[in-house]
Amino acid sequence: IVVLMMWLKGFFHPKVGAAPVEGPAARPVGDTPLVEARLIKIPRAESAVGSVQAVHEMSVASKILAKVLAVNVKAGQQVKKGDVLVQLDDADLRAKRQQAAAAVDAARAARDQAKIEHARVSSLFEQNSAARIELDRVITALKSAEADLERAEQALKEAETVLGYATVQAPTDGVVVDKRVEAGDTVVPGQVLVNLYDPKRMQLVASVRESLTHRLKTGQSIKVGVDALDLVCDGQVSEIVPASDVTSRSFLVKVTGPCPPGVYAGMFGRLIIALDQEEILMIPQTAVRRVGQLDTVDVADGEFLRRRVVQLGRGFDGNVQVLSGLSAGERVAVPSAATREGA
Repeated sequence: IVVLMMWLKGFFHPKVGAAPVEGPAARPVGDTPLVEARLIKIPRAESAVGSVQAVHEMSVASKILAKVLAVNVKAGQQVKKGDVLVQLDDADLRAKRQQAAAAVDAARAARDQAKIEHARVSSLFEQNSAARIELDRVITALKSAEADLERAEQALKEAETVLGYATVQAPTDGVVVDKRVEAGDTVVPGQVLVNLYDPKRMQLVASVRESLTHRLKTGQSIKVGVDALDLVCDGQVSEIVPASDVTSRSFLVKVTGPCPPGVYAGMFGRLIIALDQEEILMIPQTAVRRVGQLDTVDVADGEFLRRRVVQLGRGFDGNVQVLSGLSAGERVAVPSAATREGA
């Protein structure tokens, strides 16, 4: 039984020798162009996310209690300074203005009559035909009439001002964000009717973590990126809010600057903060071959090329960053276009 078990396990059969261990597959360098992996310095930057907002944003509100007769704007519409946005019912205000105008006419007539009476009594007093008490009476009556006229004129100005509140106009050039009322609504004093913003001056409001805030100062030039439009424009730090958010430990930074048309309030943006330079190892993108899920390069080892797996990073204008697997000064093969096409 023991001999049978040994025979079944192959004890009496010759063993196959282990194959010799060989290194990575190599091929001669030949005429293959070689490029040296080199260290270069590039500026390093970090981004802080934020949103685009208008520097000047206005909420136009009603100053009177009235019914809305017409709304002449809609969201997204551009308006000029003085354009009528909302028209309110002004029938009662016009009646009050007419009453104030009539009161001014009455006060002016009384003042004119008081002037005539004053002139008559003054003439008689100079001729010793009127007593002093008569002169004092007409002087007092004239002053009272002039005061009544002044009060009536101020009441007329007030009525005209209140009447102007019924016609809600744009305080400046801008774009309508939203209208809050419709025709037929009744509005009260202080109720917002229309929201406007000035599209010519926009700003990016971003949350910057406290470790980066010391790199920024008011008036500093900085880059701003708007992902939706795939653009980067120049800006200027206008404000750094001197209070940190307790939860995120970040500061609000406001950046203003000339941005191209098409940038609207609420868009997502990035504040690009420049940091110190960093050294990275670069090789041409054409030197890299993709084998399955691996990136490989052919590294010159004397007169031979040996295949090596590398880990890559960011790309830069035809070059690519090498994170690991290669050292500065090593030479890699850069095959010609015909060789790459054949491969």
